[in-house]
Amino acid sequence: MQHKAGYVNILGKPNAGKSSLMNAMIGEKLSIITSKAQTTRHRILGIYNTDEVQLIFSDTPGIVKPLYKLHQKMMDVVEESLKDGDIFLLVIDAADKESSEPDSDLLQKVHSKLQKVEVPVLIAINKIDLIDQEKLEATVAILKEKFPKAEICPVSALHNFNIELLFKRLVDLLPENPPYYDKEDISDKPMRFFVAEMIREKILSQYDKEIPYSVEVVINSFKEEAKITKIQADIYVMRDSQKPIIIGHGGKAIKKLGTDSRLVIEKFLDKKVFLELFVKIKKDWRDDDRNLKSFGY
Repeated sequence: MQHKAGYVNILGKPNAGKSSLMNAMIGEKLSIITSKAQTTRHRILGIYNTDEVQLIFSDTPGIVKPLYKLHQKMMDVVEESLKDGDIFLLVIDAADKESSEPDSDLLQKVHSKLQKVEVPVLIAINKIDLIDQEKLEATVAILKEKFPKAEICPVSALHNFNIELLFKRLVDLLPENPPYYDKEDISDKPMRFFVAEMIREKILSQYDKEIPYSVEVVINSFKEEAKITKIQADIYVMRDSQKPIIIGHGGKAIKKLGTDSRLVIEKFLDKKVFLELFVKIKKDWRDDDRNLKSFGY
């Protein structure tokens, strides 16, 4: 049997459930998931391997109208993903009233590109557990008219409905290629990246309003010892007033953040972890090119 390998570029609006879908198909939690929009900031590769198959998922940031330079950097990643790919997977939020309509120039560009590409296009209508059959049928009809060449698959990443069917279809459509990555790899990102994302995920779930979107996490130290891994991370905020919010009264908020983050990191590493967090200020880092570059954007 010939070996099959290829890239599946995952695209969609924020809160469509792209990351949940990728995690469900790979069986590993590689992209963080929260109910807040703009959770994914980087392109994250998730790699599924068997002896005969290497399926490389490329999870891109949710498509938004850029409000500041960080947004533009994120949307540059989306545009780059349109240049190539063996399969495109557009994820639609079934519960979004305008799920099949573009509400930004970039989303219009994505839709136009997917209508013309020669490679396979699949559309996953996610969260179908939130709508009735009539709404689903209406959405399918709109998408079939708009993307006549695309295959449409209703799914629920939360309830694992039709995930296996979608995954099998992606494997069927893969071209014959040798593996692009080592068979032991599950992503192209280093361990430090995932640890920083786990801390940021807890910030997204623990804090409200502007705080989660004003934060960047940097791992300064990652020391693996025989029985424990020692990690020191800096949490950067944009304004002086945000630092005490992260810390909380008497340090209670940051203590909870540290405990919750440590527990998920320990589960991911399968090892005891000592985690130390510090809060620092970088004024308006989301609109500063030098800071964005230092943060990996």
